[in-house]
Amino acid sequence: MRLTPLDISVVSAYAVGIFLLAQWVSRSRSGEAKNSNDYFLASKSLPWWAIGASLIAANISAEQIVGMSGSGYAIGLAIASYEWMSALTLLLVGKYFLPIFLRNRIYTMPQFLERRYGPSIRTLMAVFWLGLYIFVNLTSIIWLGSIAVSQVTGVDQASALVGLGLFALLYQLWGGLKAVALTDIVQVSLLVLGGLLVSGLTLDEIGAGHGMAAGFHTLAERVPEKFHMILSRDNPYYKDLPGLSVLLGGLWVMNLSYWGFNQYIIQRALAARNLNEAQKGIVFAAYLKLLMPFVIVLPGIAAAVLAPHLDRPDQAYPAMMRLLPPGILGLVFAALIAAIVSSTASKINSIATIFTLDIYNQRGGVHSEARLVRVGRVAATVAIILAMLTAKPLLGSFDQAFQYIQEYTGFFTPGICVIFLLGLFWKRATERGALAAALGSFLLSMALKLLWPGLPFMDRVGLVFVLALVLAIVVSLLTPPQSDHNYIETHEISYKTSAIFNAASLGVCAILIALYAIWW
Repeated sequence: MRLTPLDISVVSAYAVGIFLLAQWVSRSRSGEAKNSNDYFLASKSLPWWAIGASLIAANISAEQIVGMSGSGYAIGLAIASYEWMSALTLLLVGKYFLPIFLRNRIYTMPQFLERRYGPSIRTLMAVFWLGLYIFVNLTSIIWLGSIAVSQVTGVDQASALVGLGLFALLYQLWGGLKAVALTDIVQVSLLVLGGLLVSGLTLDEIGAGHGMAAGFHTLAERVPEKFHMILSRDNPYYKDLPGLSVLLGGLWVMNLSYWGFNQYIIQRALAARNLNEAQKGIVFAAYLKLLMPFVIVLPGIAAAVLAPHLDRPDQAYPAMMRLLPPGILGLVFAALIAAIVSSTASKINSIATIFTLDIYNQRGGVHSEARLVRVGRVAATVAIILAMLTAKPLLGSFDQAFQYIQEYTGFFTPGICVIFLLGLFWKRATERGALAAALGSFLLSMALKLLWPGLPFMDRVGLVFVLALVLAIVVSLLTPPQSDHNYIETHEISYKTSAIFNAASLGVCAILIALYAIWW
């Protein structure tokens, strides 16, 4: 697969346009210098459409597109539970978590932990997240993104990796979060349009030119085993998606941790104009999540008919891109670049935010706003350089890097979820209890992986969450209360939501019920 001059023109127009747009939307008023609130929280001025679009743009990257399409090829529609259950999780985050975060003027997740438990856990978790974001998440985005770019263009992978990293850095370096969030509506529009074009053209190919509807009907007839949301125990992929546990178990833990307590994601909602705007953005993102399987999973299922003998499932999306005519291929490739760049830029900005506000700014002395912004830019630059240098040594030997990443983060996810849920909703939780949950999550996950290797990953996450929760409660009850360290106000917070949010939430729930009823 090679890009034609027309395709290259489309991709070039996208790159130049999005870079110039990012600089324009994040410009300062004449004579005003950016402060830390401008740079890290977009001046607390994001509208709902920017929040919703930016949440999805930060979430969807190359490993998501290529990886979930590959899972669609191998497993089928069942992998869509990751997307569809995320929509329900977002509603809970908007209704129950954001009122507390915004009322207490939380800017970072480590800051919440300090105000709730004490300074030790803030520093510990800030260092942990920096390591995770740089050496696991950021490396995976640019490494897998560079593979996709190399396969389509023929460019050397090392050059593609450096190019993606530097473009994402320069794209957000001056404007910070505002540059990322206010351009993400373009990124998401391109991502959705590109994915729907791939789905539409592949379905039309399967339908022998009789349209998408005929193609979908033929696809369901040709590979009916790919259209089951709940896998039975005799399914060869049951260990990846263990039946009803997907709906009732560990996936909830992973989703709550990712969408509710992940700086990389929640930072967009924390930068909202107000709570109502944040909640509207959240529900907009929920509807986009309902659409995502038709954008990134359906092409993989179609590949099971159009290219049934691929060497690896992750080749499904690139194989379907080969069906695209010149010009359209350039547009879809630009959408893939958009997903990589927006996720990379978002991760870089979150790393800069945590380092500057949770580590550097906690040192002795008073730091000027201009200095904090400079430190943030330096931190962003160092982070992407480290990621580019370590991506190949860390991930180059893995055939399925995305699965290894999920496995690694799953060791810590249950503990993080316990710490925040107890911090939000149980006043008796103590710092020692929180630390016990964090350490216990890792040790229990390792023990279960070694002693019970046949336990599905998702079930292990759910079991470790329950054990870590019990451990945190017991340790908290055995240690003195920390009322003098708890500065999070919750008693006067109202969880009442607007009529728009309530109606939209009911719509999400109704669609989910219909989807699972159709493809149970």
